[in-house]
Amino acid sequence: MKIFDTHAHYDDVAFDGDREQLLNCLMENGIGNIINVGADIQSTRNTLLLTQQYPFVYGAVGVHPNETGELNDEQMNWLRQIARKEKIIAIGEIGLDYYWKEPEPEIQKYWFIRQLELAREIKLPIIVHSRDAARDTLDIIKAERAEEIGGVIHCFSYGMELAREYLQMGFYLGIGGVITFRNAKKLKEVVKYAPLDQLVLETDCPYLSPEPNRGKRNSSLNLPYVAEQIGKIKGIPADEVIAITSRNAEKLFF
Repeated sequence: MKIFDTHAHYDDVAFDGDREQLLNCLMENGIGNIINVGADIQSTRNTLLLTQQYPFVYGAVGVHPNETGELNDEQMNWLRQIARKEKIIAIGEIGLDYYWKEPEPEIQKYWFIRQLELAREIKLPIIVHSRDAARDTLDIIKAERAEEIGGVIHCFSYGMELAREYLQMGFYLGIGGVITFRNAKKLKEVVKYAPLDQLVLETDCPYLSPEPNRGKRNSSLNLPYVAEQIGKIKGIPADEVIAITSRNAEKLFF
């Protein structure tokens, strides 16, 4: 079975030099479907174009918490329209990010809730970004009953207690290159605990390359390293990790 990359940013400038060449070589290297994820209005537009150019690229449309300062009702109406397009399969990435504290938390919360409402209306799963905002993210997800919408907690970075809460609500955890880092003890404990049928693979490329390519530009070609590490933690072959996580992604997004 081919690898399903549930979170990529191939519209990023890091790929401007060789985007077409790279995307065209993925299938022959064991990569199947890819979700390109919007982070602001422009990258959502770019995502839409990529879904039209490549049969295996699907799209998530949405605005990253740090970019919500630009959002307005007109743009939300535009997101509502394109979210109905055939190859758009998720709303994301949406959520809270207090690392940069921009814009202020109240603005981030407002647009997180608005985009959750959009996902419910269009009946699409969500891709949630949460950084240094553990409690507020969980509180909003519970208050908005987002477990009824379903989705992925992208680049899961919290501990066992929060993992348990999200898994009990039926969410999937997105696991990428960080799992291969030596200092990722907390995440390794979460992956050991989490049922394999609630994990999905992701790159967040061009960011977060796994070992042995840490620090370099990431791409879906690095996902076998992630699958191998999960396999070691779970005591199963990497092929089994790939097969199950790809089925999980298909079940959630298709």
